[in-house]
Amino acid sequence: MQEYDIIVLGTGLKECILSSILSMHGKRVLHIDKNPYFGGEIASITPLEQLYKRFKCPNPPSPSMGRGKDWNVDLIPKFFLVNGPMIQLLVHTDVMRYLDFKVIEGSYVYRAGRVHTVPATEEDALHSDLLGMFDKRRFRKLLHFILNFEVGDHRTHQDINPKETTTRDLFKHFDLGPEVMEFAVHAMALQHSEDSLDQPCTESIKRIRVYLESMARVKSSPYLYPVNGLGELPQGFARLSAEHGGTYMVNRLVDEIVIEDGKVAGVKSQGDLFRCQQLICGASYVPHSVKRVGRVIRVICILNHPIKHTQEASSCHIIIPQAQLHRKSDVSISMVSCTHNVASEGMYIATVITTIETSNPEREVQPALELLQPILQKFVSIKNLVVPSEDGAKSQIFVTRSYDATTDFETEFEDIKDMYHRITGTEFCFAEARRETPEDSEEN
Repeated sequence: MQEYDIIVLGTGLKECILSSILSMHGKRVLHIDKNPYFGGEIASITPLEQLYKRFKCPNPPSPSMGRGKDWNVDLIPKFFLVNGPMIQLLVHTDVMRYLDFKVIEGSYVYRAGRVHTVPATEEDALHSDLLGMFDKRRFRKLLHFILNFEVGDHRTHQDINPKETTTRDLFKHFDLGPEVMEFAVHAMALQHSEDSLDQPCTESIKRIRVYLESMARVKSSPYLYPVNGLGELPQGFARLSAEHGGTYMVNRLVDEIVIEDGKVAGVKSQGDLFRCQQLICGASYVPHSVKRVGRVIRVICILNHPIKHTQEASSCHIIIPQAQLHRKSDVSISMVSCTHNVASEGMYIATVITTIETSNPEREVQPALELLQPILQKFVSIKNLVVPSEDGAKSQIFVTRSYDATTDFETEFEDIKDMYHRITGTEFCFAEARRETPEDSEEN
């Protein structure tokens, strides 16, 4: 019998991040995964033949798709905002050293049947057909206000009370109408419903500012994506955990989660008992400890061409605001290609994602699929969106939320922070996740 402070079940991204940070804090961590690969729900599938097998396709890939080993297809693709918290986490933990990133070439928003560049710079605003003549100047003033806004500095508020002024009122203050508000809130603040419009504007300001600052750093879009896909990400954090004493066992079945007096006491795996004080796991390991709060559809599409009206971009991000399709939530498209080493030469992977609202999910994403035509092959995935049914305080079992329909990592980072607080009793801060380098040791 072996004893650990924490056992982690599953090698999904959030599980690996928490495992690495807790290992850095001196916790004895054992990481077990029933799968032979890293990543869990967010794994990258290679070769291409394996993707066809996973989705039970009757026919093999066409020879025109190139070598199967050239493909790394993310089951749940997400982009990184350059100035967002996940990139900061990668920098502070030094996991960035394991990864290479490339910039996504374009950021677009859908209106009236076609896609338009998101006007996030003064030059883009000047030339954008999303803005009328007078709106161009007003929108530039709004962007300037957002970039200079500080919650604690009343001089930057311009007669706006951030605690009471809603996002809707903020746009009225700058004399900007609903069409401008639509693309700014959905394609820049990346808020996928209208709920935020009647809430205090500080959150929208913060999110648009991250978008603008990210855009300013890389110009073509605010997004980054790792070369070879997201599958490298959990492995990077797993290496970090191993550097600090973390133990990994993959391709190993979990027989039982041992409970004593209502609290987790260990895990039995293939006949061996591993004791622990706390357990972190994905929902698949404790299906009776989660509740469904929605469903998500993802359609992975293989293309041999870029998406129309994106200036032949080899990678891009498209938001279709919910009002454009008379829905309650947005539809998103993320596209990558051979330039990110995830597809063979001349091929593209576009994924359509949204929260399901009806009994016919594929019909809900049809307008987005029409933008991608012709499609060589598509793979449809419908998953439950689940959350833990209790906070883990009594059982000391902490369950990660499943991945939602967003295409950035904002909600995943919030889940990581929330879980860290519940596990340790302290608030997460980047300083706590900073990896000590040899230079730091010499200074100490």
